[in-house]
Amino acid sequence: MTCYETLFVVKPTLTDEETAAQITKIKDVLAKEGAELVATDDMGMRKLAYPVQKNDRGYYTVLFYKGEGTVINELERNLKINEDVIKFLTVKYVKNKEIAQFDKLVAAATKKSEAPAPEAKTAEPEATPAPEAAAETTEA
Repeated sequence: MTCYETLFVVKPTLTDEETAAQITKIKDVLAKEGAELVATDDMGMRKLAYPVQKNDRGYYTVLFYKGEGTVINELERNLKINEDVIKFLTVKYVKNKEIAQFDKLVAAATKKSEAPAPEAKTAEPEATPAPEAAAETTEA
C-alpha cells in the first residue's frame, strides 16, 4: 500500500455540524474504497492565500491514509463534485525519506488529536455539576 496525504478546504459559511458531516463524508469514501485512515489533522478555520469562490477563509482538514492508487480517483471525484469543498490537494509518498516524513506527520497529527482529549475529560466532570447546581438553585 502507498502512503497518501489529502488536504481539503471546506467553505467557511457552513456550521460546525455541516463541516463535520463533510469531513465524515470524505472519510467514508476512503473506507468504502478500502483505504486505511492512519490519522486526521483538523487544522480549523484559516485565511486563504487568495480568494477562492469569493471566500477569504476556509476550514482546513488533512487526512493521512494508506491505500491503492484507485482510491485517489474515487476520492478526488467526490471532492470535485462536492460544492462545499473549495480546494483539495493529494500528495503521494513513495521514497524512503518521504515515507519517514509521512510517519512524522502522522505522529504529530495523532499527538495533536490526543492532546485535547485529556483536557476535555477533566473539563466534563467540572461542567456536569455546574448545571446540576444551577438546577438545584432554580428549584429552591
